[in-house]
Amino acid sequence: MNRAIVHMDLDTFFVSCERLNHSELNGIPLIIGGGDRGVVASCSYEARKFGVRSAMPIRMALRLCPDAKVVKGDYENFSKMSHLVTEVIQDKVPLMEKASIDEFYLDLTGMDKFFGCYQWTQEIASAVKKETGLPISFALSNNKTVSKIGTGESKPEGKFQIRETEIQPFLNPLSVKKIPMVGDKTFQLLSRIGVRTIHTLSEMPVLVLQQMIGANGKELWKKANGIDENPVVPYSEKKSISSERTFVTDSIDVLEIKRLISGMAEKLAYQLRQEKWLTSTVVIKIRYSNFDTETKQHKIAYTSADHTLSRVALELFNKVYTRRMRIRLVGLRFTDLVHGNHQMNLFEDTEEQMSLYQTMDYLKNRFGKDALGRASGYDFGK
Repeated sequence: MNRAIVHMDLDTFFVSCERLNHSELNGIPLIIGGGDRGVVASCSYEARKFGVRSAMPIRMALRLCPDAKVVKGDYENFSKMSHLVTEVIQDKVPLMEKASIDEFYLDLTGMDKFFGCYQWTQEIASAVKKETGLPISFALSNNKTVSKIGTGESKPEGKFQIRETEIQPFLNPLSVKKIPMVGDKTFQLLSRIGVRTIHTLSEMPVLVLQQMIGANGKELWKKANGIDENPVVPYSEKKSISSERTFVTDSIDVLEIKRLISGMAEKLAYQLRQEKWLTSTVVIKIRYSNFDTETKQHKIAYTSADHTLSRVALELFNKVYTRRMRIRLVGLRFTDLVHGNHQMNLFEDTEEQMSLYQTMDYLKNRFGKDALGRASGYDFGK
């Protein structure tokens, strides 16, 4: 049986959320991001015409589009709207995967016996627009890769169906950059040997690709040929990651405990980034020497940045530690996880912070996760 896989993506999600609450922002070049030293979290189609792109330094974006309006963005509202869209879609389909804060995969295989899959997807998109006010695009095909590329090609508010016989003719003229797993380095490597279109890539021998880019070569070849067997993974926000420390001797050294919490936050945030998760809830737990246990949690915008998560964790500790008693155990948990492409909190991160994270993660990957850490959270006793 041929699969029926839909990719749905909210159009310029952060921009659309801001425009819902501020109609005066409609129709103008708009940049969502933080401050002069920050980066572009999202930008409107009007700004994109000037070459503005996500993750670009805001200073550079304003040089390209001087008339653009920069708004910091209400990222708690973004998280709330993402949850709302998730509920609308989840209520209408048998199998949904939340790929990031603003994109979803649906598996409608077999539903064409009862409904036309394309018509059903149109009705879901209409329900999202009606119940949230947010514009959304979709593409329907027989696998995740082709559907995702199709959505990108159909925006804004696109509705696209790529039947099995149409897949290769659709993919062939497109740039290899359109394949989700192709980053700048892979693109530059392929460009140097004259491979710029998916058609050229699809005709390359698999072994040559594997020699060039390693184990991912075969997967890249398959995607260029419209092949992707990856399943739609059922959505769940129940997963969490956590860390706890029980002290050998009950402690009242608040500075040392705070250093420990910072270190926990950094290691857990690194794990989030490695596994491509974002968290929206931080939970702190303490157990006093008399075994009384207290917890406190706080909802935040989806992020995997340890400076944000560490700050929230320490704020929670200050609130939960109300007795002048010794502490036996301290724990930190990140929950309500979703897979995300926005690997940082682009609303708070500056160019320097993003570069720092990339460098730190590279060194940890190479030398081990304990090889490097912030001084404030590093356990020198290890």
